[in-house]
Amino acid sequence: MTENTDDGVVVTRNVWKIFGDKANEAMAAVRQENLSKPEVLERFGAVVGVKDVSISVAEGEIFCIMGLSGSGKSTLVRHINRLIEPTGGEILINNVDVGGLNAEELRAMRADKIGMVFQNMALLPHRTVRDNVALSLELRNIDAFTRAEVADKVIDLVDLQGYGDRMPHELSGGMQQRVGLARAMAADPDILLMDEPFSALDPLIRRGLQDEFLELSKTLKKTTLFITHDLDEAIRMGSRIAIMKDGEIVQTGTPEEIVTKPADQYVSDFVAGISKLKLLFAHTVMEPLEAYEARQGPIDRSNAPVATPDDDLDGLIALSVGQEYPILIKDDGNIVGVVSKDAILHGVQGEA
Repeated sequence: MTENTDDGVVVTRNVWKIFGDKANEAMAAVRQENLSKPEVLERFGAVVGVKDVSISVAEGEIFCIMGLSGSGKSTLVRHINRLIEPTGGEILINNVDVGGLNAEELRAMRADKIGMVFQNMALLPHRTVRDNVALSLELRNIDAFTRAEVADKVIDLVDLQGYGDRMPHELSGGMQQRVGLARAMAADPDILLMDEPFSALDPLIRRGLQDEFLELSKTLKKTTLFITHDLDEAIRMGSRIAIMKDGEIVQTGTPEEIVTKPADQYVSDFVAGISKLKLLFAHTVMEPLEAYEARQGPIDRSNAPVATPDDDLDGLIALSVGQEYPILIKDDGNIVGVVSKDAILHGVQGEA
């Protein structure tokens, strides 16, 4: 599945990655015969990593790419800064074709434009937290005073005040993850690539870091590609989600769209156990006032509870408890719809 890629800070256009000596031959055969991943392996001894993927990530967006192990999500994100060369297609950063950069230009782009955060932080064990954070600045020959000043500011930003002189082994896993995030942010990149950054952490620490990153994202407005295999995390973190299978994107949409309108059985199975209470909103489950009153009769508008189009199911349920009237949905003082208890129940069941 592809999407409009006319604009965006990060754009991929029909990107393919096939691993093997016969990659180009295999890619041509997939295009002509629509071969499956196992068929490509059998006929060409090649592995389809990414298959004809087009995405566009807007400035300041947290774009989640998720899928099971082997789906191609990590392979795709490594194309963004050309750690992996595509078999076919284009990758654009701010309308610049990454594939056309020479070695010096590519190093500059990686240093200035893109920060990377992985599950394994690979902190340098013999360096302090401050020196680990300042590493990217050191590689750019920034003077020691400026490096320390910038590092301390970023350390404060990720809530590690007072830990600048500590060694990595003195920190917990969650704190080490913060150091990795601070290191990526020290160069003030426009784009963050985050590959399963919190997956190895305990649930409470993981949730805390998710909250912290979401707050940082609101403040710093970094364009982020966030890789995860966890749908709960994707829904919590992502402005939009792309779900991958066998190297392809099978659906891209907002968390609400993914949950309420799965593109196929694969996506439907993925979202089957997800709670809808915080993902569905009044504007999704409401019906026109005229239609409701034609079916049920006039509503006592002076006693009916009132909500907004952006109130979620959780809030609608709280309003409806003990009420004999449906909920009036108002926007700028005008009634734009009605939510009945039946509509709420259907929403909970995923039938909105």
